[in-house]
Amino acid sequence: MKKLSKRMELLSNKIEDRIYKAQEALTIVKENANAKFDETIEAHIRLGIDPKYTDQQLRTTVTLPNGTGQTIKIAVITSGENVSKAKTAGADLFGEEDLVESINKGNMDFDLLIATPDMMPKVAKLGRVLGPRGLMPNPKAGTVTNDIVNAIKEFKAGKLEFRADKAGIVHVRFGKASFSTNQLFENLKTLQEAIDKNKPSGAKGKYWRTLYLSSTMGPSIQIDIGALQDYQQES
Repeated sequence: MKKLSKRMELLSNKIEDRIYKAQEALTIVKENANAKFDETIEAHIRLGIDPKYTDQQLRTTVTLPNGTGQTIKIAVITSGENVSKAKTAGADLFGEEDLVESINKGNMDFDLLIATPDMMPKVAKLGRVLGPRGLMPNPKAGTVTNDIVNAIKEFKAGKLEFRADKAGIVHVRFGKASFSTNQLFENLKTLQEAIDKNKPSGAKGKYWRTLYLSSTMGPSIQIDIGALQDYQQES
């Protein structure tokens, strides 16, 4: 077992061996985020699903009310006048076959790829490049669309795509240590509701197994899932 650093050991000692309510945990996570940069706050959720079955896969989007605090680079593969629309809307990379070829050669300087349906046959050949990085456009994720202007604006504003990995675990960044506890909680609650709303039809038994929160460089804290689900946000 890898030995903890002195820093991590000190931070871990602040966490009791129990399950925390989300608000209390977020306060501690923020206090423990004492690196020399604004650490990202992450949720790690183990679900009772087996993604090898198509009816137990989870891939969707969520728009966080307070954004993510991160600036993402968006690439858009489209055609005709949509190329100039993508540029005007704030896309960082945009193009037609030229961008497809650039990506195929390994130029992956972006965090999200959006494509219009007419370009998907050309994008499909990038599966081996994009697939392992989780960047292949998908209609369910809102990254295959004719409304590229709105899609770019939503993702730039804090809309997130997330999915369960092969082990049925969802890893999502939902804010920064500089956010207030209330802002982080609002984002976490919105994330929880999105996961519940998009529960796969084939999910059986207990859906939520465990939920842990952590900062980029800090230890994780287990969260009381039931209390989070039962909390009613003010309208």
